[in-house]
Parts: sequence; structure tokens; C-alpha cells
Amino acid sequence: MVVPELVEIEAYRRLADRVVGRTVSKVDAPDSWWIKDDNTPRSLQRALKGVAITGTRRIGKLLLLDTTGPTIGLRFGMTGRLAVDGTEGVDELIYSSRRKDPAWDRFGLRFGSPEGGSLMVNDPRRLGGVMLNPDESVLGPDALTITLAEFRRAIDSAAPIKARLMDQARLAGVGNLTADEALWRAGVDPRRAARSLEKDEQKRLHKHMVKTLKDLDVRGGSHTGDVIEHRVAGGRCPNDGAEMIKATVGGRTTWWCPQHQF
Repeated sequence: MVVPELVEIEAYRRLADRVVGRTVSKVDAPDSWWIKDDNTPRSLQRALKGVAITGTRRIGKLLLLDTTGPTIGLRFGMTGRLAVDGTEGVDELIYSSRRKDPAWDRFGLRFGSPEGGSLMVNDPRRLGGVMLNPDESVLGPDALTITLAEFRRAIDSAAPIKARLMDQARLAGVGNLTADEALWRAGVDPRRAARSLEKDEQKRLHKHMVKTLKDLDVRGGSHTGDVIEHRVAGGRCPNDGAEMIKATVGGRTTWWCPQHQF
């Protein structure tokens, strides 16, 4: 079970690649709450009917569908699932219902012949949203492709390092599970002031963050980290056997090893 983090949105992006080249024949937008930036079901229909999907991109947790008209931006919150032609991008989400209720379909595109088919977002808790031409500049560099120099600038803060890693305006895409895994691998206490990291520690954390994202992508989700099953009461670090510590850092439940994370 997972929450949509960067690796899940990347899986959604690859799934969305199936609709590249297809032309929108109808827009399904039954939930006005899910439509952002002053758009309406009618304005989405006017803007998107007849356009062709030309490509897919991802910045952090934002999925972008480029078209011959406006760019479509999709956010999935904690419970959003993407399905293309009935195939879902992930099997189960940790904070979402296991039911597959069509009433939770918040946004969809129907495609005309000859390909036909559909792209649909199901979101029980309504925490995601659809936008047209979203402002991509409000997001920091993507965590999967960020350079070391960009990373050093992104974490230049007195805030706790975990909080800085999860600040989407500074570094786009790192979620709670990914942050704990990367910090655990790098041996960095999540409570430390980000600015306190020495250059070699910054380099090590950057390396482990990118490697963590690549590993989790290959393994199939943000829930597949080496420390994930030990993030429980009484859990012990798989490296050195020390009992894991739990606290709230940057507003999020956080686990770390006191033996090797400092």
C-alpha cells in the first residue's frame, strides 16, 4: 500500500504515455471542487475537446499532459489513482478506500476513434485536482534529476533537513516515505538544521536521495524501501539493530535510527 509520491506519479506518467497521439472527444468533470484555478466543467470541455495529447511530463508529484491546446496538470493528493483504458497505475493506496466506486471519478478524458479509450482519475478524498497551464515555476527542481549544485541551494535553510527535503517549492517530489528512507541511507538525523550539513554530507544525501528514488521506482513504489517495515513501534534498524525513534518533524510522522543517523 502506498501514498502517491514521486515514484507513483512517474508510474502514472508512463501509463499516460498510452494516450499520446489520441484526440479528446469528451471531458468528464463531474466534481467542480476538483477543478482548480477558476476553471469549470464547461470551460474544460471548451478548452480540451478536439485537442490531441502530444506528450507526458512530470515535475515532482505533478503530472503534465501536453496537448495541441493547453497543458493539463494533474495532482493526486493522498488518494488519487490514474487509470488508462481501465488499467490502474497502482494497485492500492494506504490512505484510500479499497472500493472502486465510480462516484469517486473526478476527472476523465474520453478519446475518439480510431483509438478510443479513456484516461480517468479516481480520488475518494478529493485531495487532488486538475489545472490548465499550471504554473510550473512554483516548483523546485525535480528530485530525481536535481544536480548537486541545485540540491545544495535547495537545502540552504535553518529548517530541519527533512522539512526542507519535502518543501515542494525548493525540491519537487520527495514525500514522507522517500525522505525517511533517503535520510536513513545517508545517516542523517531528520531533525538537523539543513544548513548544518557539511559539504560531504550534502553530497552523500544527494546521492542517496537520487539512488533511493531510482531503487523505489524499479521495485515498484515508495513503500518498498529498506527501512519501511521497521518504521513501527518496537522496530529496529536493519543496519545496526538500534530501536527506531518516532517523532514529528516538519509536521510529518518521522522515523530514524539514533545509532547511525546524526
